Amino acid sequence: MINNKKGNKKFKTPSGIPVASVYTPRAPKDFDEKGALEEPGKYPFTRGIHPEMYRKRFWTMRQYAGYGSAQETNERFHYLLQEGQTGLSAAFDLPTQLGYDSDNTLAEGEVGRTGVAISCLEDMEELFQGIPLEKVSTSMTINATASILLAFYIALAKRRKVPLEVLSGTVQNDILKEFVARGNFIYPVGPSMRLVTDLIEYSIQTLPRWNPISISGYHIREKGSTAVQELAFTFSNAIAYVEGVLERGLAVDDFAPRLSFFFAAHIHFFEEIAKFRAARRIWARIMKEKFSSQNPRSQTLRFHTQTAGSVLTAQEPMNNITRVTLQALMGILGGSQSLHTNAYDEALALPTEESARVALRTQQIIALESGVAETVDPLGGSYFLESLTDEIEERVDHVLKEIEKRGGACRCLEGGYFHEEIERSAYEYQKEIESNERTIVGLDGLEEKIQLLKVDLTLQKSRSKALGRWRERRDKGKVKEALGRLREAAQGEENLMPHIIEAVEKDVTLGEISDIFREVFGEYRENR
Repeated sequence: MINNKKGNKKFKTPSGIPVASVYTPRAPKDFDEKGALEEPGKYPFTRGIHPEMYRKRFWTMRQYAGYGSAQETNERFHYLLQEGQTGLSAAFDLPTQLGYDSDNTLAEGEVGRTGVAISCLEDMEELFQGIPLEKVSTSMTINATASILLAFYIALAKRRKVPLEVLSGTVQNDILKEFVARGNFIYPVGPSMRLVTDLIEYSIQTLPRWNPISISGYHIREKGSTAVQELAFTFSNAIAYVEGVLERGLAVDDFAPRLSFFFAAHIHFFEEIAKFRAARRIWARIMKEKFSSQNPRSQTLRFHTQTAGSVLTAQEPMNNITRVTLQALMGILGGSQSLHTNAYDEALALPTEESARVALRTQQIIALESGVAETVDPLGGSYFLESLTDEIEERVDHVLKEIEKRGGACRCLEGGYFHEEIERSAYEYQKEIESNERTIVGLDGLEEKIQLLKVDLTLQKSRSKALGRWRERRDKGKVKEALGRLREAAQGEENLMPHIIEAVEKDVTLGEISDIFREVFGEYRENR
């Protein structure tokens, strides 16, 4: 809702879609010729990718967690599992994301701050101590160094004699959105795309239950995009990944069923639900019409949802519980397969055990007490929602055609189109807040004194000592040989995943592997 200077109310969604005072039947696209709504579980999947949806199985409750040392995060993992979480989701600190070991001088001040610090296989062993890899689905939010973190996970499974074919989970591995929105890239676009497709190809051939990429609109939305841009930019990135894997000689139906997505649940209740419904329809059409997929599973949009951190306030933080509850409902009513609910202290610090528990309980209350999971697509047929779903689809199609006209996702990235469009939308949204045209409840309130999680700022010292002992214990000759083979492979064209796995099994660190790639590939520098 927007208030103009004369006091008249103008109703529109954050994407600028006008909202009428009332809606009447208008034959929406997901009605069949007889005027009946389409069935869930059938193309184009607007109403859901499964016929029974949550009646048969709840979404995965996957709370994102990670801070400090591997031991501290392992304790948080165990705590969340004991409280009823059904899937693990690991957050990594900035040095790990950017390919630096914890004892690197460039990691100074950032070790363990925004996620767990992982530099070697020993760290990964500690992170998953006491957690059965064969029974738990693990999501790892990692991109530029995704190949290395997955290699650690694989090497750990092999040490425990866990068959690789039973490992289940997801690695984000979406480097294009890092260039577009988040900035945690290392190498130029070409080599970065090679690493992404290497990981996808290897996973399809070796890890049948693993999702080798989670194509993320979440960070694009958090950067300031509209809901329409979130879908359009994400799907354009997805198209680039599909084309990259097809160039490897894989058939689309060999890998498309393992593609997954990651979206934000922002703040406008109906726009977000309509966004998820439209997203399924758009992706189904892309896969069927553009890529000629025959397998219905290739056409189903499987996605994780996270409530939007950018709309939470540091002022009056307890208000965020209400915001997160509404956002969680958006994801569930929109048909998400997996959900993370942010903690009420998210705008101030990493979650405490208490705030993480409240966030998890929010999901459990919705699942077990509200009744919203008892029927599929309960808002389907709403005049307003169906109209909004159609409108979002049309607007996303328009943007996708513009991206295609400009040469596709990589060209738009390098030419600055994505950045300019997101910055424009973010500026307009912030201007509405600052001019009081858009109301944020409690924004003028005070920051309340609540218990916050404190990360040990001296962690780098202890981590450096531990890494030093690790380096002394390992076989330096084997390390040198593994790095030599990795460098040679990087200079060629073969899939790098087997060489990365060999390296971590020979006790090579994340930073050492990343440095080889920096040497061969170079580093990306923005020229905007």
